[in-house]
Amino acid sequence: MLQNTGKLAGCTLFITGASRGIGKAIALKAARDGANIIIAAKTAEPHPKLPGTIYTAAQEVEAAGGKALPCVVDIRDEKQVTEAVQKAVETFGGIDILVNNASAISLTGTLETPMKKVDLMLGINLRGTYLTSKLVIPHLLKSRCPHILNLSPPLNLNPVWFKNHTAYTMAKYGMSMCVLGMAEEFRGQIAVNALWPKTAIQTAAMDMLGGEGVAKQCRTVDIIADAAYVVLSQPKDYTGHFLVDEDVLKGQGVQDLEQYAVEPGHPLLPDFFLDETPETLVEKMEQHGATPAFKPPSSSATAPSGGPIAGTFSIIKGAINEDVVKSTQGVYEFDLSGKLKPTMAFMSGKLRIKGDMSVAIKLEKLMSRMNKAKL
Repeated sequence: MLQNTGKLAGCTLFITGASRGIGKAIALKAARDGANIIIAAKTAEPHPKLPGTIYTAAQEVEAAGGKALPCVVDIRDEKQVTEAVQKAVETFGGIDILVNNASAISLTGTLETPMKKVDLMLGINLRGTYLTSKLVIPHLLKSRCPHILNLSPPLNLNPVWFKNHTAYTMAKYGMSMCVLGMAEEFRGQIAVNALWPKTAIQTAAMDMLGGEGVAKQCRTVDIIADAAYVVLSQPKDYTGHFLVDEDVLKGQGVQDLEQYAVEPGHPLLPDFFLDETPETLVEKMEQHGATPAFKPPSSSATAPSGGPIAGTFSIIKGAINEDVVKSTQGVYEFDLSGKLKPTMAFMSGKLRIKGDMSVAIKLEKLMSRMNKAKL
């Protein structure tokens, strides 16, 4: 793990959603420097399914060497946020760093997402981030090391990240747009940045979305905590960046990223909003034993753009990967000619599809044969 440098000693961090998961990990990392932590979260009583409360998190912060102020805060409630900010200033004399970590998620389509959930995601992710920032900024302007760090993704406008969960994407990108705007508005006064994980992170939310078996495809929260520590240690002119944890740590000379894996050596699941498509993420989850609670609508019945041959290889590429090759010791050959005649050589035998059926039907048969061969 990245060594602490003491740069956050004496700093006061206001962290939303800090009772568990990524928020708590960032709190504990800063606490090891001797920082003051305001744990702003809703969980005051033990939850039947989720670990930790603001009070147990406070105990861990103090055991790590920091000072803690647990505050019951629903960041949708302006009165509660205002009171927590005032209490923080009264207790520690000011606020130096705001970490907007609290977030709500529902990976559902437009027709399947109740307005109650839409309001929840927009209220916490977008409005809550904006509100908390607005109330904390006057105090950050008085700080020697002012930072806002939003746990939100780069603004990737590829429609694939909207089509299956428009409401969630709008809400999450709302946090990123706060970075875009506030970084420019307060340039030279406050550092405002975004941080996002390269791979899935093992949290209660990930366990819920990925189901049983997903943990081994994840990294621990420590990688986000270490990356956040690097960002928050920068001067205030380091601003307006959309950062990925892995890149931040590599920039610090960290080469061994396996130390952050839940199961070192196991293939990792890429996170949303980066390069992999939702359909590919589901396939990777299922290949390694997870049962995702979300599953985007299948688009395999339609050949992708670029023509039938390019489309064929695109779909096959999503079905055959390094893990399949390693587990079967198979060698694959694909020869396409005419209307579509793929030939797959598998180990000592061959599976061949002939005829002039449509691309979609042929691919369906190819996938069926592959499944029977236990690929």
